[in-house]
Amino acid sequence: MLERSAAFSGFTVDDIPAARHFYGELLGLTVAETNGMLRLTTSGGRETLIYPNSNHQPAQFTILNFPVDDIDEAVDALVSAGVAIIRYDGMPQDEKGVMRGRAVGRGPDIAWFHDPAGNVLSVLRNP
Repeated sequence: MLERSAAFSGFTVDDIPAARHFYGELLGLTVAETNGMLRLTTSGGRETLIYPNSNHQPAQFTILNFPVDDIDEAVDALVSAGVAIIRYDGMPQDEKGVMRGRAVGRGPDIAWFHDPAGNVLSVLRNP
């Protein structure tokens, strides 16, 4: 029924200008603003809608994952740009905050961080 639909995902933020700066300037993604909402375009032409919500509650789960070839380089770049890596209790994260999941058979090498609205994002090593 929907096999030809170009589905997309969306999430809320509490400050569109801050989100536009973070995603466009800091992360370097293509961002277009229309009718007070943002449309992110990532590699492969994938789109994600970001829309304002005055009652925004940050997502407590990862809403966007960014696969990268070199996770250490990506984490270093994020930290250099002022982004804090999230540390989770009980997760085997190293001094950079990277969970080296591949080495312990616990998923990918991954590091999490927040956008300005408190939503959880990640960078993870390409398989």
